[in-house]
Amino acid sequence: MRLEDLVRYLDDYLRTGEVADDPHALNGLQVENGGDVHNVAVAVDACQAVIDQAAERGADLLIVHHGLFWGGLEPLVGRHYRRTASLVRHGIALYSAHLPLDRHPEVGNNVVLARKLGVEVRGWFGEYRGASLGIWGELDLARDALAARLSETLGGAVRVIAGGPERVRRVGIITGSAGSMIPQAHRADLDSFVTGEGQHWTYFDAEELGINAFFAGHYATETLGVKALAEHIAERFQLPWSFVDHPTGL
Repeated sequence: MRLEDLVRYLDDYLRTGEVADDPHALNGLQVENGGDVHNVAVAVDACQAVIDQAAERGADLLIVHHGLFWGGLEPLVGRHYRRTASLVRHGIALYSAHLPLDRHPEVGNNVVLARKLGVEVRGWFGEYRGASLGIWGELDLARDALAARLSETLGGAVRVIAGGPERVRRVGIITGSAGSMIPQAHRADLDSFVTGEGQHWTYFDAEELGINAFFAGHYATETLGVKALAEHIAERFQLPWSFVDHPTGL
């Protein structure tokens, strides 16, 4: 199909022009190709290793959660040049969806993880740039059992800060690096909070505010949205897709 048609659909479906994000995120099409899409690859990061693997698979569109240009306006030299040159040389268009994918009500990282954990979503919380970033819901599960379910779902270790009750009933989810949102989870009257990672001082936030914090990995928690989005467009447009896995362990 035509790249411009797919990009138009993605922009509308993900609301890339409406969802508030870091000004350097540049959500949407970041690099175009010759104009056609036959084979889609999806990944968490637009790093060199992912681009190389997408090229080996014959992809002509790479959809990622973390795109290029996070430092703002920079010269196309060094690794910035090499990444862009690889995309152009292999005819791979690059589409990035950061917070529009985190927040999406159907294929977003937060909602998909909630479904997999059996959380019954009740609402939104966690203000960022004037909009709610995370979801919260209800679950009746022992704290250790939730950690085990997270580990099984995401395939990795989960760090638990046991600041809250042993029984989890009101849990918030913000994937990625959202440890700083623990105080907002507390203000939303949640007893537990799931995210990817947090800074050192977030341990004391959880401990002193009485919240269970589950750090399940930045990368791991953000693999879900790109896969769900790929399944969605594959079903709608009959496009083959593959997930390029390049875990950081972080």
